[in-house]
Amino acid sequence: MLAFGQEVELIWRQRWSLMTVLYLTARYLGIIFVGMNIQMAVQIIPLKDAVSLIMYFALYWMMWVIMGILGVIMIARLHAMYQRSRKVLVLLIAVFMAIGVANIVMLTINMRYISAEQVVLSGTYQCVVSNAQPSRIIPWILAAVWEAFTLCLAVSIALKHFRELRQQSAGSIIGDCFTVLMTTHTSYSMR
Repeated sequence: MLAFGQEVELIWRQRWSLMTVLYLTARYLGIIFVGMNIQMAVQIIPLKDAVSLIMYFALYWMMWVIMGILGVIMIARLHAMYQRSRKVLVLLIAVFMAIGVANIVMLTINMRYISAEQVVLSGTYQCVVSNAQPSRIIPWILAAVWEAFTLCLAVSIALKHFRELRQQSAGSIIGDCFTVLMTTHTSYSMR
């Protein structure tokens, strides 16, 4: 986590790339997401049921937009780690798109089952969102499959780099591996 001063120095004052834009978008959408989530949970400002439902839908989709942005960042990093392999890129995009389309379809279907009502609790107005979706867990399972898939690819390439470094020198393997991984990542994903 960067402090604001570090963020200004390391990100805002540098030349921007697609990765910079994606990082900043994910970061600031995440901050907005947390703020809206706190408002929905704590109800600092009393909201009508229609407003709460709109906020719930916004949170619902914002979460998946952020996950999509993070997926694109992961694809770029893995593509860089695999030395810009076209096969790996096509595989990553195909799996990401298949899971993404399935998630969007499921989420759109599930939105029909969301409703909100206003209740009075201890003299305060609270909005209660009902979420009786029949297939609510499927998008999360698909997201977990994507995460497991990318983790396996990352571990696989890391082990390959460890083996290559072990064969090249008997010296500082961990330091060399870290240097190779960071150099590879920086040179390919920050262009």
